[in-house]
Amino acid sequence: MALTIDACIAQHQGDRKEQQDRVAILPHPRGGGVVLAVVADGMGGHTGGALAAQQVIHTARNNLEHFSASTETAGDMLEASINEAHMLIKASRFINEKDPHSTAVMLLLQPGKVTWAHSGDSRFYRFRGDQPRFRSSDHSYVEQLLRQGRITAEQALVHPNRNILLTSLGGGDLPRIETGSDSDLQAGDSFLLCSDGLWAYFSDAELGGVIAAHSAREATDVLIRRARERARGEGDNISVAILKLHDAPQKKPSPAVN
Repeated sequence: MALTIDACIAQHQGDRKEQQDRVAILPHPRGGGVVLAVVADGMGGHTGGALAAQQVIHTARNNLEHFSASTETAGDMLEASINEAHMLIKASRFINEKDPHSTAVMLLLQPGKVTWAHSGDSRFYRFRGDQPRFRSSDHSYVEQLLRQGRITAEQALVHPNRNILLTSLGGGDLPRIETGSDSDLQAGDSFLLCSDGLWAYFSDAELGGVIAAHSAREATDVLIRRARERARGEGDNISVAILKLHDAPQKKPSPAVN
């Protein structure tokens, strides 16, 4: 059965002086059921981070417009978008005299397939119903300690160095990029892309429960409200994109004409 998408993006400035995150859901200009979701968390002083994050969105949009599944794989397109954004952000420091950086997480939905890529600590989640199926692994110092078994998941949430990234777009080295894909899609699947201003306050199970219980729009409202309550006046920028798959309504047969 054909699937439809219930999708929503939302942001909150948190307790910061400036919103340096950017988020977008972009349909392919030629349609075909192809949709690209992007979250970028900018860093780099006043306006610098926002410019870096906006460059991620701009580059992804341009590459989507030229994307054709017959000539390029989805994974290659996403990886190229991140690398191109990195080079443009890096070049912009000479123009703007700033030190801009950004994370990037991207998801491309095609009929019967989902592909994702990320660099930094903005996350991609996949759920089936309310059950977590996959979460991207942060490119951060704390995540490295966690993988090495040197700290627990609970300790990671409050570690003093939890904001230190091992890679980002705009740095001196090429960004580390991880990609993945899956063709096992069905109604009840959902996808979440978000910056650390959101995920820092939730377990994977709680995120899945909220998204399964609400529409995409309602879920963004619930998650942002809870994150703001738990931040207690010290919250980061929040950006979130939610995409939920549903069975497409069946068309009623036209009445017979005598």
